[in-house]
Amino acid sequence: MFGTILIGIATLMHLYLCWRAWSVPAIKRRFSRASFITISALLWVVFVIGRMYGHDSHGPLATLLELFSMTWLGTLMLMTVALLVVDIVTGCGLFMSRKITGLRSLALLIGIALTITALIQGIRPPVIQDYKVQIAGLPAELEGTSIVVLSDLHLGSLLGREWLEARVKQTLALQPDLVLLLGDIFEGHGPPNRQLLSTLQQLSAPMGVWAILGNHEFHSNPDTITDFMEEAGFEVLRNRWAEPYPGLILAAVENPTSSRIEDKGGETVTKVLANQPSGSTILLSHAPRHYEAAAQAGVDLMLSGHTHGGQIWPFGYLVQKPFPLYQGRHEVEDMTLIISRGVGTWGPRMRLWRPAEIVHITLHM
Repeated sequence: MFGTILIGIATLMHLYLCWRAWSVPAIKRRFSRASFITISALLWVVFVIGRMYGHDSHGPLATLLELFSMTWLGTLMLMTVALLVVDIVTGCGLFMSRKITGLRSLALLIGIALTITALIQGIRPPVIQDYKVQIAGLPAELEGTSIVVLSDLHLGSLLGREWLEARVKQTLALQPDLVLLLGDIFEGHGPPNRQLLSTLQQLSAPMGVWAILGNHEFHSNPDTITDFMEEAGFEVLRNRWAEPYPGLILAAVENPTSSRIEDKGGETVTKVLANQPSGSTILLSHAPRHYEAAAQAGVDLMLSGHTHGGQIWPFGYLVQKPFPLYQGRHEVEDMTLIISRGVGTWGPRMRLWRPAEIVHITLHM
């Protein structure tokens, strides 16, 4: 269903872009109507094939098709936004009619510039985002504890072993006492790649490497993925708490974005935290929901991801509708909430004004 909706939206943007591009004199001078229609149709066909075949298959051809398909999707969005601005300002050409073709030409150039910028920013390594968090009641021996948070890696055909090896090196260079994986570790279509998992196993920390599941882990079999990760040595938290060190509680709630899980009022948060021992509590939730319930339940620090910080401007404005708090640090009553923009990308290897990040947290009393 999601794939069908995505292809439908992309098709509408594709038609709109072609319609407006054909009104630009520079394009009409370089292409005949027949060649323009043929090229446009081929682009759409390759996009659909890339989305349907490349997304669910393996191998170099599938990877190439998916890469093109997702890049074209991001390009369509940025081009559409640029052209829509011109249509809104000019009333689709009713106003400033003498300048409309020039403005549409400018919009296409701006769309191309934004696409190139987004590609460059999407390929760049994640930045290290440092936070200092003061927690009342933190055991004295945990003063200065270093936590590295990795969210939304989306490991798969587009983000592979070489990319992951570089992220592991970035993480280990921070000398973490604790490593936390906040879900969407794998793209989720089919079983996890064992080579990727073996690379991920290079992560280590004195208090362990702990993981939760995201919505992409639910695209396949979450129980199988959990078993797979636990066999590889990861501690997977699913609606339970654990104590990696006396006085420090790690609690996790199951992916609250899955349609299979009904939890509109944060009841799962309350239930998971009900019988925990006394100590400083860190709550892991893939999506930034039910933070009010977490704060009222006495959580000291809540960590989330899922939103990618919007990933490609101006998509962040839509992300804010379901997730009013969708990136960065926030104080909710006495609790600190940190929402990661994610380490990887979903769909296009593109980011615009929303750089990928590895979150580094230092705990203080």
